[in-house]
Amino acid sequence: MKGVVLAGGSGTRLRPLSYTGPKQLIPIANKPNILYCLEDLKSAGILDIAVILGNNNPEKVREALGDGAKWGLRLTYVHQGEPRGIAHAVLCAREFVGADPFVVYLGDNLLKGGIRGMVGEFERGGADAAIALCKVGNPSAFGVAVLDERGEVVRCVEKPASFVSDLAVIGIYMFRPGVFRVIEELKPSARGELEITDTITGVITSGGRVRSWKVEGWWKDTGKPQDLLEANHLVLDDLAANIEGTVEEGAQVTGRVALGPGSVIEKGCRVRGPVLVGANCHIGPNAYVGPYTSIGDGSVIADCEVEASMILEHVTVRCRRKIVDSIIGPHSQVLSSEGLAPEGVRVVLGDYTTVRV
Repeated sequence: MKGVVLAGGSGTRLRPLSYTGPKQLIPIANKPNILYCLEDLKSAGILDIAVILGNNNPEKVREALGDGAKWGLRLTYVHQGEPRGIAHAVLCAREFVGADPFVVYLGDNLLKGGIRGMVGEFERGGADAAIALCKVGNPSAFGVAVLDERGEVVRCVEKPASFVSDLAVIGIYMFRPGVFRVIEELKPSARGELEITDTITGVITSGGRVRSWKVEGWWKDTGKPQDLLEANHLVLDDLAANIEGTVEEGAQVTGRVALGPGSVIEKGCRVRGPVLVGANCHIGPNAYVGPYTSIGDGSVIADCEVEASMILEHVTVRCRRKIVDSIIGPHSQVLSSEGLAPEGVRVVLGDYTTVRV
């Protein structure tokens, strides 16, 4: 099988974080979201992968991933341009796919448990397509699938106004090349896009079989800032303690903490895991870093408290305040202001930003 990973889209719900690059490159626990997708495909034995690019700084995706050899993959880049729907992005991969079955993986998905089982079932079975599903509490916010007693998909409904199913279509699909004929017959939806739910319906109405596969473990669509924080939390739940840097005598480190090479935790500072600190970071003086925080390479945390936050690379936080549930973009600074300020601060900052609190 081959893989098709979508790395386009405008990422409007993640602004300002997505102003300077694709949302799929935003790091979860210090690793770009799209890398989790690629690793998942590799673990399922899929090494030939097309990455579908949009118009939001696509060169950054190429720079980050290269030809894929670093991860034992063979990457091909396909330019979609303006977002015209998931089904249109799939159609763009037609030449790459050729006569092979393939997996479509949205590059802002995060999945625990992997897709190896789904791939195996699809390869062994005779279905024309398969979709991954996850039970959700708010089905009206998703495309959902209705199943028959055999677990085959009867229909898909995009964001139903009334309850039809609580099984969300999560953005991992498997197809055979015949799906391209279905997509060619699609009409754009009310929002002007070729919808993947219409594609699934088209496969069914043309006589094809669509199998379902329910996710084991958790799944996150990292489309909004709060989703990113929740995803970071979930990944850090599995963090292994690993101290490569320096913990000075008198520093207090408890719980599962990973400290990258060249990083220092000064005496008098407290770090309570799970916390992930990248390479060449400096924690201190007078700093507290609390659970479920990730800190990117080259960052400085001093004279403040940080908890349940994502600090990306080359960030300085030195503000005599408590930063909670926040995302601070690369090369940004959070510094102290003059006068009174609230004890706790929650921020979402894009790249190269300075604020005083």
